[in-house]
Amino acid sequence: MWLNTTASPFLLTGFPGMEKAHHWISIPLLVVYISILLGNGTLLFLIRNDQNLHEPMYYFLAMLAATDLGVTLTTMPTVLRVLWLNHREIGHGTCFSQAYFIHTLSIVESGVLLAMAYDRFIAICNPLRYTSILTNTRVMKIGMGVLTRAGLSIMPIIIRLHWFPYCRSHVLSHAFCLHQDVIKLACADITFNRLYPVVVVFAMVLLDFFIICFSYILILKTVMGIASGEERAKALNTCVSHICCLLVFYVTVVGLTFIHRFGKHAPHVVHITMSYIYFLFPPFMNPIIYSIKTKQIRSGIIRLFSLPHTRA
Repeated sequence: MWLNTTASPFLLTGFPGMEKAHHWISIPLLVVYISILLGNGTLLFLIRNDQNLHEPMYYFLAMLAATDLGVTLTTMPTVLRVLWLNHREIGHGTCFSQAYFIHTLSIVESGVLLAMAYDRFIAICNPLRYTSILTNTRVMKIGMGVLTRAGLSIMPIIIRLHWFPYCRSHVLSHAFCLHQDVIKLACADITFNRLYPVVVVFAMVLLDFFIICFSYILILKTVMGIASGEERAKALNTCVSHICCLLVFYVTVVGLTFIHRFGKHAPHVVHITMSYIYFLFPPFMNPIIYSIKTKQIRSGIIRLFSLPHTRA
């Protein structure tokens, strides 16, 4: 089969039937977009420049913030282009690249949340060896492992997209490219592309979830063995931010899956709205959660914004 290079471009879709309101719809999306850039950008700036935050826990948080930025910067430019300019055309190569980064970064986020659970497990269950186990080199290796796992796992289905003929409608159902949308337009045997993502989800995202749950069972068991109630509360409090981020991520995953599987008769706008919630809600909430619940991040933000007044 030869590489498909002559096919017409795909057409992105905003909110069908609400085209006249696209400019109004873009306003809250733009506000969320800017908030995500500022929130996650601030976290990365603080972790890079504040010596107090040069610890494994915050390095993993920086990975999460970078992933959230990546997802947002990959999806939102085409969304705003469709809503503002009604520029719907997107070339096959650009579309497939966008789909690759969107799906890869989703798996990266799951992997980073698992790494953060491992960090909390070591910090609470084996605190005396924390610094010797989670060295900077090991943290870097974990980060590279998470990225490599995600990148290689998504590559097979994206490569195959380049070879499919697309003789059906070229209209996609979102304002960004998703693998499951593109394969619906292919005039070829797509069995592999239908089954492989299911295997990836079960082998990675669900496995990550079960390992995270198991690690928290061990953490809870260790915490319950601490005699002092104050020390128990202090140990659990270090996990609150991570648990909140886990809930935000997995609740949106379950919600999106539920809509796709059982909401076939729901209006198409519901599916589109849920997809925006899935891609934008975790990147929007994660910086807020860590800013509120983590004292060191909160102190760093206060120092950052009080610096000009101090200099004055």
